[in-house]
Amino acid sequence: MSRHNLAMRHLRQNLAFGLFRLIMLAVLGALGGILVYVFIHGVGAISWEFLTQPPKNSMTAGGIFPAIMGTLYLTVGALLVALPLGVSAAIYLSEYATEGRALRIVRLGIQNLAGIPSVVFGLFGLALFVGYFKLGVSIAAGSLTLGLLILPTIIGASEEALRQVPGTFREASLGLGATRWQTIRKVVLPAALPGILTGSILGIGRAAGETAPIMFTAATFYTMGLPRSPLDQVMALPYHIYVLATAGTHIEQTRPLQYGTVLVLISLVLGLSLVAIIIRTRMRKTKQW
Repeated sequence: MSRHNLAMRHLRQNLAFGLFRLIMLAVLGALGGILVYVFIHGVGAISWEFLTQPPKNSMTAGGIFPAIMGTLYLTVGALLVALPLGVSAAIYLSEYATEGRALRIVRLGIQNLAGIPSVVFGLFGLALFVGYFKLGVSIAAGSLTLGLLILPTIIGASEEALRQVPGTFREASLGLGATRWQTIRKVVLPAALPGILTGSILGIGRAAGETAPIMFTAATFYTMGLPRSPLDQVMALPYHIYVLATAGTHIEQTRPLQYGTVLVLISLVLGLSLVAIIIRTRMRKTKQW
């Protein structure tokens, strides 16, 4: 290869890497700008009363404590629904299902489900859980709907994590006399757990931030206290933001509360994700292969 061609190759490579860096900086800059804007406009609303009291005076004062707890209830409930189902489905697809046309169709369906708008899941949850199963507008109906919403994400991430486990692990376990299920439970799953937690992290972020599904199945406009059972309605941060910004009678008066609620929601999602990331990192350190 001549020096000219080599120089042109390096030039094209540097231009491509430079373009990728510019795109990355643009994305990070846009994200940083949004976070800074929300922080500047919302930090003034953050106080102990704001975090620990219910709304007052037509939601122009007071706090968002019922909405914070409602978001936690719905997020944890969605994970309790989606994680066992998602991991079980991923185990079957990765370890038991035979490669072929049917399996490709199933995987294509899972990928398509991950791209369906959340409002469709909300209407499905309204028809199935609220209407058919008579759960009403409740935490249970909202958690089941959000669980279905994040299920494709968890299945995809879990299956990929299971497929990344070296085949020699399985062969060694089977060679020592373990059954297939014992191999999966005691060898494959522990090794894939950090990757499965990655899917859980993605699920946490989506479940905590969705408005449309809980709007039909779980959220209420206003409540003074906390729910007493899974069949009670609940306030939630995404729906509370929507109400303050569009449906309130004092929209401009509640503007600082809107940004404050957005800031709390972002912090809550980041906090939950950080806990999952720390757990995943520790697992990776103890189970390196």
